[in-house]
Amino acid sequence: MDIPVKIRLAAVILLAAIIPACKNMELEKKQYYSGDESKTSEKAQEKPVATPHLETLLSIQEAFISVAEKVTPSVVNISTVQHIPGGRSRPPFEVDPFFRDFFGDFFGDIPAPQRKSTSLGSGVMINPEGYILTNYHVIKDAEEITVKLSDKSEYKGKMVGTDPKTDLAVIKITAAGKQPFAILGDSDRLRVGQWAIAIGNPFGLDRTFTVGVISATGRSEVGITAYESFIQTDASINPGNSGGPLLNVQGEVVGINTAIVASGQGIGFAIPVNMAKGIISDLIKKGKVTRGWLGVGIQPLTKELAESFEMKDTKGTLVNEVYPDSPAENAGIKPGDIIVRFNGKDVEDSRSLQALVGAAGVGTMVTVDVVRDKKVHPINVKIGEMPGEENIAARSVEGKEDWLGLSVKDIAPDMKESLNIEEGAVVRSVREGSSADAGGILPGDIIVAVNQKKITDAAEYKRVIATVKSGTTVSFLIRREGVTLYIAFKTRR
Repeated sequence: MDIPVKIRLAAVILLAAIIPACKNMELEKKQYYSGDESKTSEKAQEKPVATPHLETLLSIQEAFISVAEKVTPSVVNISTVQHIPGGRSRPPFEVDPFFRDFFGDFFGDIPAPQRKSTSLGSGVMINPEGYILTNYHVIKDAEEITVKLSDKSEYKGKMVGTDPKTDLAVIKITAAGKQPFAILGDSDRLRVGQWAIAIGNPFGLDRTFTVGVISATGRSEVGITAYESFIQTDASINPGNSGGPLLNVQGEVVGINTAIVASGQGIGFAIPVNMAKGIISDLIKKGKVTRGWLGVGIQPLTKELAESFEMKDTKGTLVNEVYPDSPAENAGIKPGDIIVRFNGKDVEDSRSLQALVGAAGVGTMVTVDVVRDKKVHPINVKIGEMPGEENIAARSVEGKEDWLGLSVKDIAPDMKESLNIEEGAVVRSVREGSSADAGGILPGDIIVAVNQKKITDAAEYKRVIATVKSGTTVSFLIRREGVTLYIAFKTRR
């Protein structure tokens, strides 16, 4: 629903409530003011009798005012500074071959001045000791963090820990006395249609308060983070709101505002606070997040795959690979197994299994129910600790050619620095005559996205490619010699 339609609908609702209230105001005489207080009608001193409609509106209004007064002091403005190397600038006359040849050796490369990059975001104080929850992307690569409180005082922020997989981070300030903080609520109890309140600093406008509703819960496949189960809201969220709280009408934090759909209106996403709670604890205690690891490659169970495995529906997730020496391999899980339950909880899809495993305690014993040969087999697995992405990729991806004819690897740190790129997968080789070869993929290309899904590294590339069907058209977003371009081609095995 676009904004003009929403405004008209809101106006109709308000008028429907206010008009009956106005009609039922019981006044014996018309109130008036003559300009002379001594001549003002006595009846003008009488107050209108409130109706149930007006009382409802006023109670809603008071609820919003109460939330604003209660929570706004705990919302902070976060500004960051990052110094970017200037590199080398072009010498004078470089555009003219004559002058370039004549003066080139004299001038040489001229170092460009260092540039300063700044950003703005929001955060919310989560305890009186000065710990602040925000988005990872708000403080990513920050060399300086400045936190401005509601009383306009400013403090230097100290990095406590970050979790890029969920786009969450915790920073801390050292200030005298106890700090105002927000109460964390229960995002699992959210229902579509509930009031949603966002507070943040859009475009640097301190502590802006906006109201909407919960539009949806459990949104995944958005392509923002590795672990996704977003709350969707139409409460106005703009650049600068990132890291600020999404609240219920009790003033409890139910989410952390993270992203918007730039091409849409009224489509914002927040990280559920229940997902954040365990991460906050890990970051404060250890500075990093420790996640459980099963050690399997998985893909969605499509309708066609479900039929081929003679499954009744598409619930569950299909194991397409078991990593060597992983908890799954040691327990006996095999490629082709369909995981339908994890430690007593139904597995709806690949994302739900990912979340369940990640939240499981390292070293705990769990029961994984898999469908194999049309029978359910309970398998006991001891959960391991998730290794770094580079280690997973090294175990399972690098050096292995996929069905499109590509072999990929992670981007080396020195290459990231020289190309000024953080994420992606590098094409190591392309099999001659393969789909990728026919499509124009070349060794050395950096794969940034596949079918509009962001590729963070070689392991993520493998997960995305596993969902691509033979005979369909696939699109690659690649970087080649500093130029970004799309390539689309028909796949075949």
